[in-house]
Amino acid sequence: MTDLTFGIRTNLTQFIHQLIQVLLVGFAIGMMRTVIPALAETEFGVAQGSFLLLSAFVIAFGAVKAVMNFVAGRLSERIGRQRVLFWGWVVALPVPVMIWAAPDWGWIVAATVLLGINQGLCWSMTQTAKLDITRPDERGLTMGLNEFSGYVGVALAGVLTAYAAEALGARQGLLVFGLGVVFLAVVVTVFCVWATRPWAKA
Repeated sequence: MTDLTFGIRTNLTQFIHQLIQVLLVGFAIGMMRTVIPALAETEFGVAQGSFLLLSAFVIAFGAVKAVMNFVAGRLSERIGRQRVLFWGWVVALPVPVMIWAAPDWGWIVAATVLLGINQGLCWSMTQTAKLDITRPDERGLTMGLNEFSGYVGVALAGVLTAYAAEALGARQGLLVFGLGVVFLAVVVTVFCVWATRPWAKA
């Protein structure tokens, strides 16, 4: 870590850790996309055609994520990429519990706001950190692998949470899967992810 050399091959272990991080970010998005629409009508009485309530779920995520993308960039220059990534996952910790315990649709929207913060901080940092440690001629490949890993996570989470919901029930399955994802992400962030700001400064 003291040798500030650039390139995917040179920093392959760290590059893979960052790809795992964005895969887990994709898991967090995917678990919501699969389970929540199914719960909307059966658990919370949100009619299939209730555009306002259903759109609040989507708008809350998109608006918060957009703002946090900007905030993440500013924060990462002040406290470092690894710390922003860590706090992004800490914010996500209540999300599975809130969905599991939710008495009404308002809780789902609130959990979605937290998920938007998580996505804005974590997805941005995985991308920024990988760009820090790679060469300029590898940036296109880096961005492509980042997006590929994230959306593979979204797709896999859809399948895994469907099985979890079938085995444990929708809420319980999402709780177990979601907490597993977030705790794994926190552990990887603390023990495996480098602070890459020195590469950016170099």
